[in-house]
Amino acid sequence: MNMMVTGGAGFIGSNFIHYLLSNYDDVHIVNYDKLTYAGNLDNLKDIESNPRYRFIRGDICDAKKVNETIKKEEINHIVNFAAESHVDRSVTGPEAFIKTDIFGSFTLLEACRKFDINRYLQISTDEVYGSIEKGSFKETDMLSPSSPYSSSKASAELLVHSYYVTYNVPILITRSSNNFGSYQYPEKLIPLFILNALHDKSLPVYGDGLQVRDWLYVEDNCKAIDLVLQKGVVGEKYNIGADNEHTNIEITNIILKETKKPKSLIEHVTDRLGHDRRYSIDSSKIKKLGWKPSKSQDFEKSMEQTIKWYINNQWWWTKLIK
Repeated sequence: MNMMVTGGAGFIGSNFIHYLLSNYDDVHIVNYDKLTYAGNLDNLKDIESNPRYRFIRGDICDAKKVNETIKKEEINHIVNFAAESHVDRSVTGPEAFIKTDIFGSFTLLEACRKFDINRYLQISTDEVYGSIEKGSFKETDMLSPSSPYSSSKASAELLVHSYYVTYNVPILITRSSNNFGSYQYPEKLIPLFILNALHDKSLPVYGDGLQVRDWLYVEDNCKAIDLVLQKGVVGEKYNIGADNEHTNIEITNIILKETKKPKSLIEHVTDRLGHDRRYSIDSSKIKKLGWKPSKSQDFEKSMEQTIKWYINNQWWWTKLIK
C-alpha cells in the first residue's frame, strides 16, 4: 500500500503515521504537508530515516504538485488530515479555513478522479453537528456547524460525499471527538493549559468552564481511522467518540492537580463567540466494525501520561512558545 497522508506533520496526522509504521510492514507513506505554524517535522523526528517514509512539502491547494506526487509515488490511498483547525483562529480570520479545508479537499478529490485511488478518507470532526443539550448525534443527523472552522469542515464533507455520488470516488469520512495526547500544538486546551501551568501562567477558561467535550486519546483515533480504511463501507461516515465527557473546568483541575499547581491560576475570561455548549456523538456504527476506545477509557491514566510527555519533552515545545 502506498499512502499519501496530507497534513502528516500535524498532531493527529503524525500520530497516525507513527501508528501505521509500527503496525504494518507493507505500508509506504508519503507525508505531504505545507508546514504551516502547526505543522512540525519534530513530530516525526524518530522515523525520518525510515525507508518506508518520505516527506514532501506541499500545499493541498496546489493541484500540479498534488498530481505530480501521486503519480511519482504511485499513491493508491489518501488520508486527508490537512486542515486549518483552531476555532479561535477561524473566528478572527476565516479565509484560510475556507481555502484549505474546502478548496484543498476539492483539489484532492479531483486528483482521485484522475488517478486510480483505492480509498480516499476525509478526516472530519464532531463539531460539524453543532451543540446538543441531551443525547448523542448519529451519522444520519443533520449537520449544523456553529463556527467558520466547523462550517468549512462540514462543507468539505458535503463536497466529498458528492464526489462519491456523482463520480463514484471511493470516499470515507470519519468524525472524531476532541483528541488529546503527545505532539499536540500548544494552542489547544490541554497542551496550552499544561504549559501555562508549568510556567505558573494563568489558565484562561472560557465563561463558566462548563462546556462539555468527549475526550478521545489520539492513539484510539488512529486505530479507528485504520479500521475504517480496512473495513469501512465506501461512501459511509463514521463517528469516533470515547463516551468520555468532561467539562473544560474539570480538565483544568486535572491538569493543575497533576502539575501540582494552585487553582488560583484559573482565570475565567469572556466566552468565545458562538461557543458550542456540548458535543456528543454516538459511535455504535464503528464499534460494530470491532473498534473500542481502549486507552481513552482510563482517562486519568491517559491524561497523566500526556502531561508527563509534555514535562519530559521540553525540547519539542520550547521553540513553539517563544
